[in-house]
Amino acid sequence: MDEQKEIHGLSDTEAKRLLAQYGENTIYHKKKLRPFIAFIKKFNSPLLIMLMGASLISFFLGQQLSATIILFMVVASAVLDFINSHKSEKIAEQLIAKVSTTATVYRDGKKQELSFKLLVPGDTIELSAGDIIPADCQVLSADDLFVNQSSLTGESFPVEKHPADKVLLKNSGSGILDQSTIFMGTSVVTGYATALVMKTGANAEFGKIAEKLSTTEAETNFEKQLKTFSAFILRLTIVMVLCVFLINYIQGTEVLDSFIFAVAIAVGLTPELLPVIMSVALSHGSMIMAKKGVIVKNLSAVQNFGGMNILCTDKTGTLTEDKITLVKCVDYAGKESDHVLLYAFLSSIFHTARKSPLDTAIQLHGSNVQMAGYKKIDEIPFDFERRRDSIVIELEGYDSRTMITKGAPENMFKATAYFLDGKEIKTITPDFALKIKKQFDTLSENGFRVLAIATKILPEEKRTVYQKEEETEMVFLGFAAFLDPPKKDVAHSLYSLHTLNIEIKIITGDSALLTKRVCKDIGIHVKKTLTGEEIDHLSEEELIEKAPNTTIFARVSPSQKEQIVNALKKAGNVVGYMGDGINDAPVLRAADVGISVDNAVDVAKETADIILMTKSLDVLKDGVVEGRKTFQNTLKYIKMGFSSNFGNMFSMMGASAILPFLPMLPSQILFNNFLYDMSQTTIPSDHTDRESLVSPLRWNMKEFTKYIIVFGIASSIFDFLTFFTLYSVFDLKDAQFQTGWFIESIATQVLIIFIIRTKRFPFFRSSPSIFVAASTIGIVTLAWIIPFTPIGELLGFAALPLKTLCAIAGIVLAYLFVGEGAKIIFYRSYPKAP
Repeated sequence: MDEQKEIHGLSDTEAKRLLAQYGENTIYHKKKLRPFIAFIKKFNSPLLIMLMGASLISFFLGQQLSATIILFMVVASAVLDFINSHKSEKIAEQLIAKVSTTATVYRDGKKQELSFKLLVPGDTIELSAGDIIPADCQVLSADDLFVNQSSLTGESFPVEKHPADKVLLKNSGSGILDQSTIFMGTSVVTGYATALVMKTGANAEFGKIAEKLSTTEAETNFEKQLKTFSAFILRLTIVMVLCVFLINYIQGTEVLDSFIFAVAIAVGLTPELLPVIMSVALSHGSMIMAKKGVIVKNLSAVQNFGGMNILCTDKTGTLTEDKITLVKCVDYAGKESDHVLLYAFLSSIFHTARKSPLDTAIQLHGSNVQMAGYKKIDEIPFDFERRRDSIVIELEGYDSRTMITKGAPENMFKATAYFLDGKEIKTITPDFALKIKKQFDTLSENGFRVLAIATKILPEEKRTVYQKEEETEMVFLGFAAFLDPPKKDVAHSLYSLHTLNIEIKIITGDSALLTKRVCKDIGIHVKKTLTGEEIDHLSEEELIEKAPNTTIFARVSPSQKEQIVNALKKAGNVVGYMGDGINDAPVLRAADVGISVDNAVDVAKETADIILMTKSLDVLKDGVVEGRKTFQNTLKYIKMGFSSNFGNMFSMMGASAILPFLPMLPSQILFNNFLYDMSQTTIPSDHTDRESLVSPLRWNMKEFTKYIIVFGIASSIFDFLTFFTLYSVFDLKDAQFQTGWFIESIATQVLIIFIIRTKRFPFFRSSPSIFVAASTIGIVTLAWIIPFTPIGELLGFAALPLKTLCAIAGIVLAYLFVGEGAKIIFYRSYPKAP
């Protein structure tokens, strides 16, 4: 490419003017808030707002300790979330910084390396194998330039590009089919070129994608469920507070005292530790995932990971090696032919130009081919018009020379007049031409990319230069069939995901036939197939109906990828999407879990929730397991808190109606709640049963409500049994009654964790972590000691006789046995309940 020496390029002055006019060559930067604003936004949650309201009311009612505790929980949650999000963002930025972002540009007649963002329309750049194309460009000169457009189109095979003056008018067109245009975000596989920058930044092909990324992000499944759950808590709290207030007011209690008591119950019902538990659990999960090569950028994605039941992925590079392989060489009848392999190998090995990926595949496959005695005379390079190349060889001891030509079958058929049948050369009749064409179609239908091979004996003359006009009246030998092979370990990885009840759906730009072949090889059962063309004719409702039962989405456009993911979500699925190209950015954002890899383009990494250090489904499997452990431990806190809290608060309403005094003072309720919350801070470290991780986890509010009712009623029954024992049997009044119910209440609330943390029989078949066991036993012990200390006296407690303590201990043990029975009955009715 000697003409490069004469390239002058833009002047620095002109480039600065154009940079000011068009702006930097960037299409998308995820908006990053200033740290202070990002921290404030962490409080934008219905649950946290409700907790802050409860804290404010408590403060003005003189319950400063209670108000401080609640506010501390809220702030601690926000701080934990902010720290982990900030840390993950920094790791992601470091990954992005590792990607080369410079281009070779001509400025003032000199070659220099400039940042992508400084490129402007009119710049002349130089490209070679391995380079990322920094903008939409027009090819000026090229030598064997093959470009991987999979990040844009999803197709696995590289596309050859040519200068505009060498592209046939009928094929030039516009957009991704223009063989003289190369696009931002694609990459050079082989060859080198000079190109003129035409469009930069938002004006490039991916500007449309950037526009979509500027819209508001859709709510994920976890965020929707959290909103529903928060609304449920709010409604329940309001109803119970009103009921308690009215009952106490009717009973003759002072209005202010009734209100304080009702607020105390509201605080008791509110899961103020939930944000902290969630943040600690998510942080714990994200740190474990980081050690396994999974960087979590968005903490809530860990929960979504646990709930994910569908993973959408491209075929190329995830299921396949992203490496083209020659599978077989066959004759016209489809029979394996060493003769075809020999000539395909000779054609490839004698090329002096840069090798295409297909040439490399042929050479690897034919490495044992014997080529002694063959000598190259000349070659006729590939061009887009002919879509074939030729070499002329001579075999030692023979006077004649042979031209070997390989290329696209459709073009090769035009150059052939004969075919080789065994050792006999026969004329291709119209009927036989159809037979050869049928064999080509069969290979294509089986997902192969195909080259045709033909030869021609040249006249006995000793010239050394041959022209493309010689490519006529050739003898057709057969076909070379190529595939992008599946990864060696992918079948095992897919089986691992299958055992976790995650369904794989393939969204690709390749053909359905080729993708079906890959699925067959790696053991994916294909339910149905939809093509991009078919999707274009479906309404949104029809796509929502068809998408869940479809395994392969083939020949789809970037916008259709997003349609598919949204349809799957609307059908009730939690959807993960794995992508690494610029065209994947909108769909990464639309998915419940956006997954990218460390060598993906910047925009994909910035948009994704999770970044994998290796593009491996095994790493994904580990991430899903950690996500489910985190989700499971969060659900333990929610189930435990509401089953016992609901029961105790319901009991409080009943006790208020029948007792001549408050069943527990507001300060005692809040202290009870504080001790209970402290016992639960270790839940994120708890062990999880293997069977609880095999299925995606969801918040099923209907079954969750029944769970709360079943265990709440069981808790209330024993509360009323306690009331009867303390009031009627032992004739306890005021302080002693309140003390008795306090220690019974805290014991039943806290110890029930051993029952509900597992579907198995506790301790013998499922043991808690040492931290959970220690915090639980420690808090119960502390609660039973407190009434005998000065602190207990300060809170209004009174010492109890030994026989009363023994009776309460018996009630607690009976409650735990009944709780185990209720659990068994409940899970028989709802085996898949949370």
